[in-house]
Amino acid sequence: MTKLQIITTLVLFLFLINCKNPETTKYKVGQEWNYKTRKGEENSTLKILKIEEYATHGKVIHISIGRLKVGNPDIEKGFANEFTHIPISEKALDKSITELKNEKVKLPDYIDGYDYWKKEFDQGIAGVFSISVSEIVNDMEEGIITGNGVVE
Repeated sequence: MTKLQIITTLVLFLFLINCKNPETTKYKVGQEWNYKTRKGEENSTLKILKIEEYATHGKVIHISIGRLKVGNPDIEKGFANEFTHIPISEKALDKSITELKNEKVKLPDYIDGYDYWKKEFDQGIAGVFSISVSEIVNDMEEGIITGNGVVE
């Protein structure tokens, strides 16, 4: 094989890798999924809000989680019922979901918390969750209750 053939083959290979068909991905914006919930939150679901690809983190899936019962002493009733923005790795999401509930649901026009996360992420301050959704909910609840976490 000549040097030109090797370079041409390599370029073609890289081109094909980067031409992923979005229709072949399991996750799509607007889907609602059931997941392995915490005890007492069996009706909780998550929604796919946005999907992004980063060289450093791979596929980042932005989700919201609803129908929760998260302790929050700063709220009148003492509990929050949703998280509006959670950036999670595809691998962590794969380990959390159980079944697709709805192929397409109405999403908010604005993802509350995304702009703040993106700014912090671009500066290398914020990251992406790589633990299960139920562990995220536990950790965020603990941070809210103890005041050792920032939830916006």
